[in-house]
Amino acid sequence: QVQLVESGGDLVQPGGSLRLSCAASGFTFSDAAMSWYRQAPGKERELVAHINNGGSTMYADSVKGRFTISRDSVKSAVYLQMNSLRPEDTAIYYCRAQWWVEYWGQGTQVTVSS
Repeated sequence: QVQLVESGGDLVQPGGSLRLSCAASGFTFSDAAMSWYRQAPGKERELVAHINNGGSTMYADSVKGRFTISRDSVKSAVYLQMNSLRPEDTAIYYCRAQWWVEYWGQGTQVTVSS
């Protein structure tokens, strides 16, 4: 079955960095577009970054220049490098895979606080 397992969430101080990972299995990774979403308490889930199966990327305006999404087809994984973190980046971060269906991971908590 399809599995998306996120990891790498943590408590970090403002200005710090984290790298999130999403390990994918149960489907043909190269066929899927992969995305990172986040949901803060009391807010709707929002798109953070997206990478298609050709490697083209897009980012939410709020993270442009600070976050980088990448994918590794050998490891069937997608990553989110997050730099210059701000308190407003605090949220649960979710991995999403999409071809003609979509699947979500269980999420990983990122907390940015001093």
